[in-house]
Amino acid sequence: MLGMLIDVKPRIASEEVRELLEYAVHGDEEELSQAVKQYAADSNCKLLAYEEEEQYIGIIGYRSGDNGVLELLHLAVHPEDRGMGYGRGIILDAMVLERPAVVLAETDEDSADFFRSIGFQVTGFTKYPGGPEYFRCTYETEENEEDFM
Repeated sequence: MLGMLIDVKPRIASEEVRELLEYAVHGDEEELSQAVKQYAADSNCKLLAYEEEEQYIGIIGYRSGDNGVLELLHLAVHPEDRGMGYGRGIILDAMVLERPAVVLAETDEDSADFFRSIGFQVTGFTKYPGGPEYFRCTYETEENEEDFM
């Protein structure tokens, strides 16, 4: 049975949705609280879960504007289901829904490897001198449509 993305923003307080969102923020309670507030307050932010056989496998949160940019805010796949292509599939499904010209993500080194492996251009940067390195991941859908799919 094929899964599908469903809007879980109205159910953000549910244990199942919060658990997946918690994976996306690496268990940081403060970041989780900020994410919940952001999705509740910003109508341009969407929160979708990938559901398969009545189970949430993964979650994607993003902001989509009129400028053709889809900004990934959160992405997580349940630990038991990692390494099976769900993360890539969830991003692809969101791209089909939104039809962005560009997909952007800002992430840490571990996640940068995932984005690089699915065709994103990855550039390292620091937010402030002496701070940790972050990675800007960019995917231009027009140029790479065949590669990703």
